[in-house]
Amino acid sequence: MSENSANNKNPLLPQMCKVIDVHRETPDVKKFRIQSVQGQRPFATLPGQLGMLSLPGVGEAMFSVTAEGDDWLEMALKQTGLLTDALHELNPGDIVGLRGPYGNHFPIESSKGKDMLFISGGIGLAPVRSFIRYAFKHRADYGYIDILYGARSYDDLVFKEELFENWPKEPDTSLHVTVDRGSPNWQGNVGFVPPYLEECAFSPAGKLAVLCGPPIMINMCLKSLSKMGFADEQIVTTLEMRMQCGIGKCGRCNIGSKYVCLDGPVFTLAELRELPQEV
Repeated sequence: MSENSANNKNPLLPQMCKVIDVHRETPDVKKFRIQSVQGQRPFATLPGQLGMLSLPGVGEAMFSVTAEGDDWLEMALKQTGLLTDALHELNPGDIVGLRGPYGNHFPIESSKGKDMLFISGGIGLAPVRSFIRYAFKHRADYGYIDILYGARSYDDLVFKEELFENWPKEPDTSLHVTVDRGSPNWQGNVGFVPPYLEECAFSPAGKLAVLCGPPIMINMCLKSLSKMGFADEQIVTTLEMRMQCGIGKCGRCNIGSKYVCLDGPVFTLAELRELPQEV
């Protein structure tokens, strides 16, 4: 049995993978396309799941899988410290460790037949992007799609090609993009995501809202959606930033009786309301 085959039988052992493409999204975000050293997709995921990316001698951390192909996975990493600084130095051909998948996933089955409202801020578009791409790939299974996304400035918007070129061409789809601060290279809406969400006045009828972004944005958007008439069961968010070891052993992700690594990171607002008010 090859070493890679043995690793595939134990999700706690990282596979040796290679970076096959690096794309700078913003001044502090890069998108990495990763493949096993055998030229295969490291593992299959469902939208919203994560993988543990590692660099020997530096460390490891959990990141959302933002897209996958037949023989690759993509992760978008924001520079926030020692590990991500080192990962941002990687080039095509460099070797990393990767294990997973971890966590549950967005409700791709129970949301079929519904209109979709995807809301995200900053790097929070990375996990939501996986569900958006899935919905477009299975377009007949979903109703009208609205995508509302915001970042600090135009330069901080990730996945610009999809936001402004690809996704607006999809049938029955509308894009709503805003930035906190205006600039000469931005002609769209200026303002924070929560008030823009209320300004857009989406009807909750037959709609599922999927939300990810900075904690303060999530909390404010949850209140806005409730004010707009969305039931708790119609609102889904991901607490992927709380993912730690991935297997519920370190105890750093528990909220009351729940472990985000095991029971999440995707929860409905109805499920969150049953937990201690830590989120």
